[in-house]
Amino acid sequence: MICERGMESRMKIGEIIGGVVELIVKIVVFVFIVMFVFKTATKAYDYGYRVFAEEPMTVGEGRTISIYVEETSSVKEIGQMLQEKGLIRDANLFVIQELVSENHDKIQPGIYDLNTSMTGEEMLSVMATAPEEMEELPGTSVPSIEEITGISNDSVPEEGGEQEEDDSESGEDEEE
Repeated sequence: MICERGMESRMKIGEIIGGVVELIVKIVVFVFIVMFVFKTATKAYDYGYRVFAEEPMTVGEGRTISIYVEETSSVKEIGQMLQEKGLIRDANLFVIQELVSENHDKIQPGIYDLNTSMTGEEMLSVMATAPEEMEELPGTSVPSIEEITGISNDSVPEEGGEQEEDDSESGEDEEE
């Protein structure tokens, strides 16, 4: 009988230790879950707050940077360009700002002078208004197809006709 009591007490002690270890593991897992949820919620709140209250890159005068928005540029591409040029902090945040902005889908192609003291919302407002005059930046003129190929519309043969080439009129040096 004495041996049986010793075995029973050992089993009870083992069950108690197992229960305590199980409880500790559950508490640790719960603490990690709470910490993860708290950090994620804090980051989500901060990001959501920045959508509507993002500060400009600089306070005061800032510096003016000219950007060119192509007709085929997506909002994501524009955001990446603005981030690369130091006008905004986060291209993804700019995309969200554009989605919730009154200027959603209103960005016009053109050349814009934006300043580092402007917020993303202010930049969207500027880009939603078509520039009055598309100026060419010095050294950025786009050559025509005729200038690139050296073939004018006059020298393109009509169907069934033959093209006459006159190397002396092309004005290009073939020995380049």
